[in-house]
Amino acid sequence: MPDTMKTKIVLVTGATGYVGRRLTHRLLKTSALKVRLLVRNSNKVQHSIADQVEIQEGSTFDKASLAAALQGVDTAFYLIHSMGSTEDYRNLDQVSAENFREACIEAGVRRIVYLGGLGVKESASKHLLSRIETGEILSAKPDRIETIWLRAAVIIGSGSSSFEIIRNLCQKLPAMITPRWVRSHTQPIGIDDVLSYLQASVELLHQGNLVVDIGSEKLSFQEMMQQAAEVMGLKRYLFPVPVLSPRLSSYWLILFTPIPYKLAAALVEGLKSETVIQNDNAAKLYPEIQPLSFKQAVAGALRELEHNQVVSRWCDSTGQKACDIKDFDNPAGAILRDIRTVPFENGERQEDVFQSACAVGGTNGWFKYDLLWQLRGIIDKLVGGYGLNRGRRLDQELRVGDALDFWKVVDIKPGKRLLLYAQMKLPGEGWLEFDVQSDQLVQTAHFLPRGILGRLYWYLVMPLHHFALYDLARTIVASSAKSKLE
Repeated sequence: MPDTMKTKIVLVTGATGYVGRRLTHRLLKTSALKVRLLVRNSNKVQHSIADQVEIQEGSTFDKASLAAALQGVDTAFYLIHSMGSTEDYRNLDQVSAENFREACIEAGVRRIVYLGGLGVKESASKHLLSRIETGEILSAKPDRIETIWLRAAVIIGSGSSSFEIIRNLCQKLPAMITPRWVRSHTQPIGIDDVLSYLQASVELLHQGNLVVDIGSEKLSFQEMMQQAAEVMGLKRYLFPVPVLSPRLSSYWLILFTPIPYKLAAALVEGLKSETVIQNDNAAKLYPEIQPLSFKQAVAGALRELEHNQVVSRWCDSTGQKACDIKDFDNPAGAILRDIRTVPFENGERQEDVFQSACAVGGTNGWFKYDLLWQLRGIIDKLVGGYGLNRGRRLDQELRVGDALDFWKVVDIKPGKRLLLYAQMKLPGEGWLEFDVQSDQLVQTAHFLPRGILGRLYWYLVMPLHHFALYDLARTIVASSAKSKLE
């Protein structure tokens, strides 16, 4: 095969995140490309595409795995960023970007494509500033490697954080008292258009570095809320006032949306500055892409929700480590456990019970003691956690990496094991494990306490566990038999 016809290898980093998952699906539709993923946990790659991609476990902080992932790569997508998950996130972002750029140069990669944030440095929030710095680092050596730096503001798509905020506020609040800066302007863009720009950047006939600002029409956040409400068939009223501080605004968001406090605070900080397009490179260099209007993007996102076609969500990739309990090597007695065993007495089948376990939470609820779970979710929200209203991606399907209310799916063995990692605020580490055996369900709550406070917490909630956890295990088994009859 001539070199000009040789299949190009593209690398996607951040491949289990919101944009990365969708970009991978898009790239796989291009026969001229071979897709390779750099992921921390290969189990988070969807089973439906695992045999269509090359998978390299590692990270941008592991130079050996990074070098292996970049071998033979033509174009590398950099879709990694943090939203303040750690105090030194800016430094980590910088180190990650520098490692990636140098590894790409060493491997002979032709082009880096980076998706960053839209805005100017002088008025940028701390998180946007970190994204701008990342773009500057990636493109700092134009004589050694090309960089296309795409910059987007508010991304609208099913499961995106911006869309979830807008959708929840519009559906739950007919009237809203809002900060004055809801009149700040931005240029939102639909997720499908973002993917189109990313994909087109592989073959773009341009040499050297580029900064490409992408977006649709210029709107204030107030106009976006009102237009989204119109698409939903609702009438909503916003009353901007000067007295709502960023902190109060963040608490407002966490009460009515699935967004936790840290993310809400980061988003609110960013909303205070205008994020509008600074160049016309998108129109000049990508003339075939005509971005959808804001209303069209909202309508598309709603259709995906209605038809259970949500490919990814904002919480797919989180800064908090979500690990298997098997990763911990602790002395006997260090991990506390609440074990509930429910035998199969009515002809229940192992695979049906497993499916029943995979259907808990979200809009399906937590059965008889759902009120106790809801109360725990409210407490978690108030102390900065995710709470229960993060929900789930699809009602009947789970995959490793999915969020499930204030849990994270960390292991699935079809028909056998489902393990959830607790992402609620806790004085320790927690897991909820469903071990489905041929004749019984063994449900175990594992807790690794942090000091005396952790142990005190465990024993204080034991009475609630007695009701809620036993009912959960019993109802999972009972509902599996009921669904079989139906």
